[in-house]
Amino acid sequence: MSVEFFKMIAEAAFSNPFGDKRVEIDRQIVGADETVHWHSTLEPLLRKLAEHIDALKKSGGIVIDRNGKEEVRAIGISVLFHIFHRYMERFDQLIEDQINAGDESVRAPFAFQCLEDLIEYGFKREDARRYVAMFYQIRRAYYFISTGLVGESPVMKKLRAQLWDNIFTHEIAWYESCLWDRMEDFSTLLLGETGSGKGAAAAAIGRSGFIPFNPNTQKFEESFTRAFVSINLSQYPESLIESELFGHRKGAFTGAIEKHEGIFSRCSAYGAIFLDEIGDVSIPIQIKLLQVLQERTFSPVGSHEKLRFKGRVIAATNKSIDELRRTGEFRDDFYYRLCSDIITVPPLRERIRETPKELEMLASHLLERICGSDLKLPIIGKLKEDVGRNYAWPGNVRELEQAIRRIMITGSYTGDAAVESQSDSSLEQAMESGNLSAKELVEKYCRDLYDVYGNYGEVARRTGLDWRTVKKNVQG
Repeated sequence: MSVEFFKMIAEAAFSNPFGDKRVEIDRQIVGADETVHWHSTLEPLLRKLAEHIDALKKSGGIVIDRNGKEEVRAIGISVLFHIFHRYMERFDQLIEDQINAGDESVRAPFAFQCLEDLIEYGFKREDARRYVAMFYQIRRAYYFISTGLVGESPVMKKLRAQLWDNIFTHEIAWYESCLWDRMEDFSTLLLGETGSGKGAAAAAIGRSGFIPFNPNTQKFEESFTRAFVSINLSQYPESLIESELFGHRKGAFTGAIEKHEGIFSRCSAYGAIFLDEIGDVSIPIQIKLLQVLQERTFSPVGSHEKLRFKGRVIAATNKSIDELRRTGEFRDDFYYRLCSDIITVPPLRERIRETPKELEMLASHLLERICGSDLKLPIIGKLKEDVGRNYAWPGNVRELEQAIRRIMITGSYTGDAAVESQSDSSLEQAMESGNLSAKELVEKYCRDLYDVYGNYGEVARRTGLDWRTVKKNVQG
């Protein structure tokens, strides 16, 4: 038995799949160099793992003990890794089936067989049941993060890794041992410009919670499609927000002719609430939300009944949270209840600046979503022709999607003229008045060159600057 082999498998199993460490470990296990694509290493890795496990099983060397020595724990994790990949495609199909089925949980007989396989290897029944639920959770997290937040720019790779850590923590061994059923106390604050993808990030988190498997019904206890509920707080007047959040009883106020379930009532124990535009709510509402986060209970308007809230809270704002706190518009105590994790969703212009091909990749993805198939329409070329390579995309991904629709309808898209002219005018005025600093000028020149050549080394050669300095100027 190769103890080191099982330790490496265990390390790979507990690594963030969106991080570089997982790629390096997989390549090391199969002896592949960095030119080999990560996905090409998985099949030989799993084949090698199956051979080691079969040999260990025949010799009676498989002992499952989560509290045993390091090598014993490594074997247990390796067996989990082996079983997980045996059923991975069926979990992926279940995700698709559940999306099509909606809010009624779909039967999953294969998950029952997965449970029995784990028990046969020596896992206790209750532990095996938990691992089946974690297998499903892992595939959902990978699915919603990878399909909802596409892009190959460094900032997008970082974002996907951050979202994975948000769901499973940065040390999944901690999550597996004691946090899997305690994540409701870990709130998340998403920051970023309008249209940058905060909603997609929130949905990826909210649809990837732990949902137990019921062996008797051969179903997971809830459909993930109803586990995520959201509300845009900016669309309601002050007088109605409390009712939308907490609900109200019949006759609670004028016009309350029937009982209304608020968003906190509709959120399940396995779900998450997304409070969008949290920066727009008043201090009184912040106080009420703070009480819910502290006490985990709430009361509908017009009622003294205390209801329990068991889900996670995800909040988002496109405003500067630091500025809101400085001006007293956002309470510090409320902020400290929301900031278990703070994730910034990058603007589209930053993504394109880092990786110019990001625009083409994202446009292709959006076009496929709009058309429902992979049609080769001349949209991307028209985009580049109409707005140019240096367009700032002030509306971010949301603007890009509508730009594609505009081109499909009218044949052209010239950008947001008001924003662009204002930006160009302010830059012109700054240059004419001498208000543009040398630092800002160098940064702009480096970014323009990088947009053209897409390579820090080439920009460094043309400017005579060190490539590290160029990178710093390009990334701002």
